[in-house]
Amino acid sequence: MSSNRQIAGGHKAAINNPNVSEEAKEHSRQQLGGEYDDETEFTESRGSGGRKEASEGKDETRQNAGFKGVLKNPNAGEEAKEHAKQILEERGAM
Repeated sequence: MSSNRQIAGGHKAAINNPNVSEEAKEHSRQQLGGEYDDETEFTESRGSGGRKEASEGKDETRQNAGFKGVLKNPNAGEEAKEHAKQILEERGAM
């Protein structure tokens, strides 16, 4: 049985998928109750830490751990590693 989070995740994925028709994207937006404004941002009323602000509603310690993991991941690209390093340096976590 799917949880509400999984269902919402599927709708969000459909909205962001370039291969999904505009009609299907609109259906997903309606199913989300208008809380997903466009293909890249949550509305501020969501407060779920969507793509607007990476740190909104997130624990910085866990974020830093994720960025450090990127640095050690041999499959991560150089651009991703540079981005992670930059953020960690800005936060004084390196």
